[in-house]
Amino acid sequence: MSKLYLVPTPVGNLGDITLRAIEVLKKVELILAEDTRKSRILLNHLEISKPITSHHQHNEHRSIETLIHKLRGGSTLALITDAGTPGISDPGFLLVRACIEAGVPVEVLPGPTAFVPALVSSGIPCDRFVFEGFLPQKKGRQTRITELSNEKRTIVFYESPHRLLKTLEQLAGKFGPDRKASVSRELTKLHEDTVRGTLGELLHHFSLHPVKGELVLVVAGSGKKS
Repeated sequence: MSKLYLVPTPVGNLGDITLRAIEVLKKVELILAEDTRKSRILLNHLEISKPITSHHQHNEHRSIETLIHKLRGGSTLALITDAGTPGISDPGFLLVRACIEAGVPVEVLPGPTAFVPALVSSGIPCDRFVFEGFLPQKKGRQTRITELSNEKRTIVFYESPHRLLKTLEQLAGKFGPDRKASVSRELTKLHEDTVRGTLGELLHHFSLHPVKGELVLVVAGSGKKS
């Protein structure tokens, strides 16, 4: 029976792959990967030998019609990204929507995503939060930051190392330098680290200690004292 599976993959430590994810990757006919080179490392580690093809933000619009044709013909496909859950700041949404419109079954497996451990370990309330992903790089950036300055829920961002200082500076300018925040990097990896403090303190810290790797920035909501 045709079906599209969305399979989360480890954000760092390969031991975080689930038994069910391995089972699905072994049984599907084709694996769609954001970066086939990175995904082959994981598949080789799991001793899974399956056909694999690229599916990323630069080709997903062009490839969807072909993939839907395959699925309607009875194929089973799995979509994975470089790390984490497909569709969360990664390709996935467009294909899922196309499958739903075409009447193709979609099954999403639970599993790793970077913002959950970063949020829980931040020490900032996580009972109510909003996930923003990456801020716009240029157009609409300042407008979005201004809109978020009065958000009462905890806010979670993804950020790259070379934009971290700019983001901290802009957030401190709009939210105030005393707003509580944390920055987590390299989650589940050897050099995993979380730095906690105010936006002002984090800006000072990272101006002296540049970082590498994937980052998750958690910022307390407006009015929160924690």
